[in-house]
Amino acid sequence: MPQEATWRAPVAEGELDATVRVPGSKSITNRAYVLAAISRGTTLVREPLDSRDARLMLAALDRLGASCQSSPEGVRVGLLTRGDGEEVSVELGNAGTVARFVPPLATLGFRTVRFDGDPAIRRRPLAPLLRALTELGADLDGGGTGAPPFAVRGHGGLRGGAVELDSSASSQFLSALLLSGPAFDTGVTVRLVGRPPSEPHIAMTLDMLRRFGARPQRDGDEFHVPHTELSLSEYTVEPDLSSAAPFVAAALVAGGSVRIEGWPAETTQPGDWLRSLLRELGAEVTLGADGLTVTGTATVRGATLDLHEVGELTPVVAAVLCFADGPSVISGVAHLRGHETDRLAALATELSALGGDVTETEDGLRINPAPLHGGTFHTYDDHRLVMAGAVLGLRVPGVLVENPATVGKTYPGFVEDWHRLLPTAS
Repeated sequence: MPQEATWRAPVAEGELDATVRVPGSKSITNRAYVLAAISRGTTLVREPLDSRDARLMLAALDRLGASCQSSPEGVRVGLLTRGDGEEVSVELGNAGTVARFVPPLATLGFRTVRFDGDPAIRRRPLAPLLRALTELGADLDGGGTGAPPFAVRGHGGLRGGAVELDSSASSQFLSALLLSGPAFDTGVTVRLVGRPPSEPHIAMTLDMLRRFGARPQRDGDEFHVPHTELSLSEYTVEPDLSSAAPFVAAALVAGGSVRIEGWPAETTQPGDWLRSLLRELGAEVTLGADGLTVTGTATVRGATLDLHEVGELTPVVAAVLCFADGPSVISGVAHLRGHETDRLAALATELSALGGDVTETEDGLRINPAPLHGGTFHTYDDHRLVMAGAVLGLRVPGVLVENPATVGKTYPGFVEDWHRLLPTAS
């Protein structure tokens, strides 16, 4: 991964013909690590993502007494230990999954666990989860601000029970309670207030709980996970379909074909929505035994898209729509203002700075076709914006993507793989 301040995104000099293998899913990897840490015995997590967010999760679990051992087969994770009253610190970085999934685990031992991270994590929504944990019996110190730094004083377990939760800012609030629910004394029942984004991530959490031996139940907006002893000897992580987004988008924007190896026939990942989206925007999409193949002609149709359930795809999709043959609207993604950065403001600012006609709406973006030109594309320490900048550079010479190393949050080898995608790039 280059460490220079900017990266000149390569231009596609002709039609693409490439095969790509993207790394493991961050969402699945970190959920698997959490579930393994409350499971009896050890769990071998095969083909996990190795990135900053994943390493921060393993480091957090290590601080809570779980054994985490890497090998050529994967990462073997053992049960959390209870501790003996010591005080430990957990580094969050800017990892939403660590900030949200680990505090419930911290209630299970006899430690005081202090949480803090990058300045950006202090701006990300967390208050509804901390409030729900307190109502379930957790002892929190400094959580009144609803943001790091704060501490969880563990007393050897959490009572659990029923709680109302506003998960409209992030489905991770709900997933955090459900993932640890099997280890709570009485399990957990969560009644949602407000509509959470990214239903696929909720389905992912429920599916993984079942695979580890839990018995989650759902009745509309009410979720219940009973106290259960979990156990699973091994779990294999799927490729990260959201990280595949810029590669399959490249076939549409530049023309030619790109195949993503290992694309699952069935999955709960939000990125699987790309199959229908790319068809709507004008690509030919085929899923076969050898993966997903996307073929495009460098022509992009304008579209009106509700991305509420797949908001993490918005940066790449917005970049693609800058090349569309007509106006486009993205809606349903107001929650992106609380991601790694305010993604809606960042996209409107940076796309417009390169000549685009992009404006914010209450819950999304309005994109009108306009000639683009080169310049610096600022990324605000957001990995998905690096990917959006790469897509722009396919057809716009001179796009300088700021701080490309920030993509290491989920895809440390992205820049190298992007160059391999374009063997004739300038």
